[in-house]
Amino acid sequence: MAGAELALILLILACALLRAAGLLVAGRLRPDHPFVRWAASVALATLAAFITVAILAPSGLLAGIALPARLLGLAVALGWLAWRGGMLAPLMAGLSATALLDAGLRLLE
Repeated sequence: MAGAELALILLILACALLRAAGLLVAGRLRPDHPFVRWAASVALATLAAFITVAILAPSGLLAGIALPARLLGLAVALGWLAWRGGMLAPLMAGLSATALLDAGLRLLE
């Protein structure tokens, strides 16, 4: 198992454990309780770190996509997320931008 795959599995487990802990204490703690804020911060920081590594130092299939295409896809996804919110639409917009720019760069080679 590659390092990135192991990191992804550990990320999924950590997020699932934090979510389970959140469900256990959801009725007992206020949303602004320090534990709730800490758990949300840890989950977000872990996801941000994984995305950073996937964009800047990818392995597997993602390594075959040019860095400018990966960065454009990230920028489009974040822009769409800030503009309209949601999850699926920003994901699809970012993937589309990545695929289109990568295909264009391959044609220019």
